[in-house]
Amino acid sequence: MNVQEHIDAFGTVDGELRIGGQPLSRLAARVGSTPFFAYDRGLLDARIDLLRGLLPSRVELSYAMKANPMPAIVQHLAQRVDRIDVASAGEMRHALDTGIRPDHVSFAGPGKTPAEIRQAVAAGIIVEVESSTELGRVVTAGDRLGVEPRVAIRVNPDFAVKGSGMRMGGGPQQFGIDSEQVPELLRSFAGGADVLGFHVFAGSQNLDAEIIAEAQRRTVDLVAQLAGSLPAPLRYLNLGGGFGIPYTERDARLDLEAVAENLERLVSGPIAEHFPEAGPVVELGRFLVGECGVYVTRVVDRKVSRGRTFLVVDGGLHHQLAASGNFGQAIRRNYPVALGNRLAIPADEEMSVVGCLCTPLDLLADGIPLPAGAAIDDLVVIFQQGAYGLTASPTAFLGHPAPAEVLV
Repeated sequence: MNVQEHIDAFGTVDGELRIGGQPLSRLAARVGSTPFFAYDRGLLDARIDLLRGLLPSRVELSYAMKANPMPAIVQHLAQRVDRIDVASAGEMRHALDTGIRPDHVSFAGPGKTPAEIRQAVAAGIIVEVESSTELGRVVTAGDRLGVEPRVAIRVNPDFAVKGSGMRMGGGPQQFGIDSEQVPELLRSFAGGADVLGFHVFAGSQNLDAEIIAEAQRRTVDLVAQLAGSLPAPLRYLNLGGGFGIPYTERDARLDLEAVAENLERLVSGPIAEHFPEAGPVVELGRFLVGECGVYVTRVVDRKVSRGRTFLVVDGGLHHQLAASGNFGQAIRRNYPVALGNRLAIPADEEMSVVGCLCTPLDLLADGIPLPAGAAIDDLVVIFQQGAYGLTASPTAFLGHPAPAEVLV
């Protein structure tokens, strides 16, 4: 996708980007300082509506809070999705503060501490165990608290998902229990917890609909093999997610209709046949919130060094690590960037946007076309910033102030 398509998604007014119906300069004045993250509530709702309109009605949507734990976003999504997935006790508290039913919250991730497990068991949320050790700790917590814990087994599948930004299944992994070990674990399980079913998450940030569809088919086949080892009928089937969003010009948008058609065949076929009591879950983070957000930073200097023009801004990788290319990318590619207050002016001069940190890694855009008149106080906008932004960045580096976040 090109930059103009991202601009069009938000809209413009009087040559400025519009966010949540407000011109960028007016929003910046309301926030009071730069940098800041802004999330468009209308785009967030539109994404939910799109998924609801395409996915089978039996499929439940779960929000992976790790993508963006901003309280206002979590509160808003809690009214629109069916479930929330958390990865720490802190995220668990945020989720429960929304008023969502505890049994609609799942807790995943390796390295859960005994204290976190006790909190989860006491709250009544689903603990997705990632090892036999965790399962034992859950049972112990339930025994001491006098409650029956709710548990799902996170499975490390025997297949990997090609084309994913991060592979989280297949081969040796810190995530989940190897699929070949699951039957023996369940056979030796002496009780003390209600084992509801399985969670299989093989990869994230995938833009190929057929690869996602194949992973879902293989996941259902794998769970069908494992379900016979459960002490009770399967009632929880988390198919993972992995739906990607386009970050660079070379990225094509995911064919969501093709993914939905494959899910419909699975839901009406093998899932209905083998797991009539299970509400299949699709767990999404980035795909829900990623495209609704922007990072806005102000130009504080313009300089030319040996023929190369740099715009120096008051933000940087300490707020937006991924845009700098330092969040696991094998090859650095520019995110979509524009001068949000100069959209009516042609972008015809090559410039680089750099942050305010004392490291050459603080490069937010390398050699991109921007308006020739770009100057101090102009507002640089980086798109696709609704997920893995502020909380996935080294905010304490060099002691700069934290940016504001607004949902508009």
